[in-house]
Amino acid sequence: MKIAKNITLLVLVLVMAACGGPAGELVGVVKPGNFKEANPYGMVFIRKGAFMMGENTQSAIFGQPDNPFMTTVNAFWMDETEITNNEYKQFVYWVRDSIAFRRLIFQQGMDQSPYALYSQEDDDNGLISDTTVRIDWRKKVPWDKMGKDEEIKEALLPMFYSDGKTLRTIDLHYRYSWMNYDQARLPYNKFDVAKGRYPANARARVDTFWVDEVEGIKDSTIIRPLREPKDFLTHKIISIYPDTMIWIRDFQFAYNDPMMKGYFDFLGYAEYPVVGVTWEQAHAFCNWRTKYFESSSKVASQVYRLPTEAEWEYAARGGRKMAMYPWGGNYARDSKGCFLANFKPYRGAYNDDTGTMTMRVAQYRPNDFGLFDMAGNVAEWTSTAFNPSTNTYVNDINSNFDYMARKDDPDVLKCKVVKGGSWKDIYYYMQCGVRTYEYQYESRAYIGFRCVRSFIGD
Repeated sequence: MKIAKNITLLVLVLVMAACGGPAGELVGVVKPGNFKEANPYGMVFIRKGAFMMGENTQSAIFGQPDNPFMTTVNAFWMDETEITNNEYKQFVYWVRDSIAFRRLIFQQGMDQSPYALYSQEDDDNGLISDTTVRIDWRKKVPWDKMGKDEEIKEALLPMFYSDGKTLRTIDLHYRYSWMNYDQARLPYNKFDVAKGRYPANARARVDTFWVDEVEGIKDSTIIRPLREPKDFLTHKIISIYPDTMIWIRDFQFAYNDPMMKGYFDFLGYAEYPVVGVTWEQAHAFCNWRTKYFESSSKVASQVYRLPTEAEWEYAARGGRKMAMYPWGGNYARDSKGCFLANFKPYRGAYNDDTGTMTMRVAQYRPNDFGLFDMAGNVAEWTSTAFNPSTNTYVNDINSNFDYMARKDDPDVLKCKVVKGGSWKDIYYYMQCGVRTYEYQYESRAYIGFRCVRSFIGD
């Protein structure tokens, strides 16, 4: 009898161990644990908190008051410096190589190319219905064989100009897609839970893109019936190479030709912040960075993205609720009289702060969060759409005014908030709460960006 009881107890223990909890009880689908997100490389953890958002002083830009208000921001990760030329080149090289691989795969035959990986999918009847071809990123593009192998030369030579050496950077196009959540939150697009479908009049307004051999990238806005979540998807094609001509276009009657010719290419500028990148290109970079991370990570994470204005301003203040500048003081110099950022101290005297134009990142002390160059060097894109009165109506938790402008929208809806001031700005623009704007399709020699990633948990 005692043996039987012991056997019964053993079986019960085994059942509980196999199911992760008491049999027949609600235990969830995974075993609870103390998950701790790994620190993303090159990023700083920004703890959650509340702060007074808006200018500390009267706005010198807009006539109406800035209306500072208290808001709370969830925790997130942020790049400790602006994205550098070296880091952005990784994106450019990836796009370049992906185009080269595709040309080689099509040239050699999709079922014969050594640069392709194949996977086959079954249909509902168990029969082979489709073959998916992917790039084998373990291989390297055989650039060095262009002069020896005619097949490789025929595939890759069209990527260069007539000299056969200069890459056609205008053809470096990145294709990606994202969900139009601003369309999902429209009242007439609310999912009808009772009927299990979207309303009959539900519709999504999105952009569509394609490449014309003569006219290049073409796009238009379409309105499609909303029947399933994928109808919210917008597909985009964008040229991702920085605009190097900004150095002579933004500054007329000045000799900035050396910057134009070498700023993005020369090794000496590798650790300088990338400029000449539009908001749209920065958005594409974040999308690529997310996919690149996910391709080698087995743990799901939040996406990389541009910071909201509230996140950027909160991070810039370094945990100080009323800090006027990232360093916490109210002046642009320290007690020894040294400037604390790269900006324009006096008319025509750009180098009094040791920097004439952009400087290598992280040359000044970081703020209390460990972030460098949150004031000066280059101003930075945020994800927030610009409206001078947003502080009067945004929510007081994770405040943000988000709008993804479409092709047929007027330019006034294509303005994005820019923060931090740059090497060419006076110190007023270095203030954490000061905001300016630029059109999302414009690139400047004084605007760069950095990425954030939402923290998983509280």
